[in-house]
Amino acid sequence: MRPSSQPARLNPTAGHHSFPRTQSIIPSKMEALEVLGGYPNKPSNPRSRMVRVLLSMTVVMGCLLMLHSFLKIAMSRKPQDFYSFEVKDAKGKSVSLERYRGKASLVVNVASHSEHTDNNYRSLQELHRELGTSHFNVLAFPCGQFGDTEMGTSRDIEANAKNTHGVTFPIFSKIKIMGSEAEPAFKFITDSVKKIPKWNFWKFLVNPEGQVVRYWKAEEPVESVRQEATAMVRQIILKKRAEL
Repeated sequence: MRPSSQPARLNPTAGHHSFPRTQSIIPSKMEALEVLGGYPNKPSNPRSRMVRVLLSMTVVMGCLLMLHSFLKIAMSRKPQDFYSFEVKDAKGKSVSLERYRGKASLVVNVASHSEHTDNNYRSLQELHRELGTSHFNVLAFPCGQFGDTEMGTSRDIEANAKNTHGVTFPIFSKIKIMGSEAEPAFKFITDSVKKIPKWNFWKFLVNPEGQVVRYWKAEEPVESVRQEATAMVRQIILKKRAEL
């Protein structure tokens, strides 16, 4: 017999394993959306990837800034003492009050042209010399918020105190003790006693640990200050002797 010219038809199932239909292995549109979180599966490009990276970096930076602000606020709320602050001297140089830790300190808001200037500078200098700088210091902070009683620069104030009144205790830079610009170290003083000076030459006694223990107004007798300061210095000396 003459062979047929038509090729033999192959049985698609013969000798082959059966496969599921294509539509059964392709997820439905709804399933694809679920896998992709609800977004269509669009091919990405370098620009879109860059945008996503920049957005991620922005979010990370925002989180870091928030964390930094939180830590800064937490640190600012940390309990402090007077000796943990830094102030400026009359020349504008930073001075750490840590150098006075372990001593008694009499912090005073001074002025060059007050009715109390002569008497107070003289009494404070006598007290500073009498108790000695090994255990006691007068720390003077000029303030120009009480009328025209302190108008000069910090250098002028220091020079006047030394040349006119013969003081040898530290004269720091002129500060503000009231309002939002109050010197932080002095604000710690006033916050401790819940009192803000009403005039010049208020005196605040600070113990060796940097805590305010008592204050006096300008018109109160210096003898009371001397008694309290002398008693504190005596305790400091006795404590040092006991530790030897």
